[in-house]
This record gives sequence, C-alpha cells and structure tokens, in this order.
Amino acid sequence: MPAGVKKADLPSKTCVACLRPFVWRKKWERDWATVKYCSERCRRSRGNAR
Repeated sequence: MPAGVKKADLPSKTCVACLRPFVWRKKWERDWATVKYCSERCRRSRGNAR
C-alpha cells in the first residue's frame, strides 16, 4: 500500500471465525491473500463457532 491511502480505501475481508469485517494492516502486507482471521484470538478459537 502506498503512503497516504485513506483508511476507508483499504481492502477489507470478513473473519471466518467471528464473521466481522476487518481491514488491511501493514503487518499483513506480504501475505494478505492468505489472511483469514482478524486477530490471534479468532485464529486460536477457529474450531469454536460463535
């Protein structure tokens, strides 16, 4: 992502664990295509449905 991009213009996805939308983060820059969970907590609880 180039600098100066508005937060509203960032790509977003839906978390497969909690079904909430989340937006792109700098730390996911290299592997955004494989990101499925919005947080470490959702990743750990992936077997438990809401």
